[in-house]
Amino acid sequence: MTTVVIPVYDEVTQLDFTAPHQFLTMIPDIKVLVASLGGGPVTSQGLSFGELADLEAIETCDVLCVPGGLGAIHMMENARFMAAVRRLADGATYVTSVCSGSLILGAAGVLKGRRAACHWAWRSLLPDFGAIPDDSRVVRDGNIITGGGVTAGADFALTLISELRGEDAAQCVQLALEYEPAPPFNAGNAHTAPTHIRYSVMAQMGEQMGDTPNRMKAIAAGMRG
Repeated sequence: MTTVVIPVYDEVTQLDFTAPHQFLTMIPDIKVLVASLGGGPVTSQGLSFGELADLEAIETCDVLCVPGGLGAIHMMENARFMAAVRRLADGATYVTSVCSGSLILGAAGVLKGRRAACHWAWRSLLPDFGAIPDDSRVVRDGNIITGGGVTAGADFALTLISELRGEDAAQCVQLALEYEPAPPFNAGNAHTAPTHIRYSVMAQMGEQMGDTPNRMKAIAAGMRG
């Protein structure tokens, strides 16, 4: 049995963890634990998630998968959460993330000198934590596997299943879930989206991020002493 732990928190981007959860739980001998501090419920974009495992009570896992979201900065500043992430990462066979979850891994000190993916709007912050930003949808560097922004969690999950159980297992899950992306617009990448769309989303995300980038830089500076 392979155990995957997904630590969640308020204002996590729900698709960052629900997509990998959906894919991974299709494999009978993969156990996915969604955990929070104290096992308390978390809220995300109007959705509530309860009956969670207690993150600090989980001793070990085979795979740690950290999702991102606007609440990530609060958890990076939460000593208990970060201590649990570091502890589980130290003993995990694979350390992974989706979207801006890679910045949490960076703050945990596990991405120094490693290539990592992240949501395009947050990717430039990776070097502050010693990581090497990579704009690929899924990035593998040793035992670290990171997915890009939000929907990349599905591709990440298939990559992880392939690593854990082989390509046939991953393709069976892909077919069972009829995962055959055919987006109606070519606007899913900052390089291909129309300019006015890119600027509109950048402005929107800038408002959402607020002073988060500066707070992350302060965390990174503190790590460097």
